[in-house]
Amino acid sequence: MKLVNDNNIKNLKETNVSDKEAEEAFVKILKWIGEDPSREGLKSTPTRLIKAFREYFKGYHEDPKKILSKTFGDVNGYDDMVIQKNISVQSHCEHHMAPIIGVAHVAYIPKSRVVGLSKLARVVEVFSKRLQTQERLTMQIATTLMDSLDAKGVAVSINATHQCMTTRGIRKEQATTVTNYYLGQFKEDLSYQNRYLRFISK
Repeated sequence: MKLVNDNNIKNLKETNVSDKEAEEAFVKILKWIGEDPSREGLKSTPTRLIKAFREYFKGYHEDPKKILSKTFGDVNGYDDMVIQKNISVQSHCEHHMAPIIGVAHVAYIPKSRVVGLSKLARVVEVFSKRLQTQERLTMQIATTLMDSLDAKGVAVSINATHQCMTTRGIRKEQATTVTNYYLGQFKEDLSYQNRYLRFISK
């Protein structure tokens, strides 16, 4: 299952939009909201926004499969689930470009090889640093882990607050969104799914 064609993700040199052009666009937006881009406090804001956006959306220029390419086989037959809890998520919704802030829990059941623990968090980071919906983010993490690790099963859960609905629009400040996605044994065998849910709820 492929939700985003990574072959279509362009690197910075291929966007055909220069930093200068992007800064000019931010200047127009500042004028549009009623500000004076030439005043002292805003003179460098377009440049700062370029740097910030490059950080917010760096996931477009990173390959999650490359991150998962190095695995380890010396696991002495370990074949139970590996769970990493409370991975911080900072993303932006694709509808209003407002922040999505929360945590992800990731689990996989290895066949014969495992991946370094930091790589699980890095995959979450790569997909988070793109314009997202939480549903797609959850599925992208899960399908990438399943395919790249040739795992027996993968489970991914995200619990997040969407500022597009807490600071604007309906303004429900306490609302959070939970998404879950299961593949392989986690989907086929409820005992694995239930154990996973118990572990992440502790």
